[in-house]
Amino acid sequence: MDKQIPQAVCGQEALNLLNCATESPFDQEKCLRFLQSLRECVLSKKVKKFVIPSDCEDHASEGAASATKKPS
Repeated sequence: MDKQIPQAVCGQEALNLLNCATESPFDQEKCLRFLQSLRECVLSKKVKKFVIPSDCEDHASEGAASATKKPS
């Protein structure tokens, strides 16, 4: 069975924004669209904060992160 990496809440949106920031040449309009997408996701999913685990050595080069949600 394949080992699956858990997907963080709004993880894809955050990853898109981070990768956009690293692109050269920098496309500010594109990154602003990714920022807006991330903002909409965190509001809709009620994300309180993002955390990058320090003990996540297996995925450190992949930028593994997790998000916590506000209590309902």
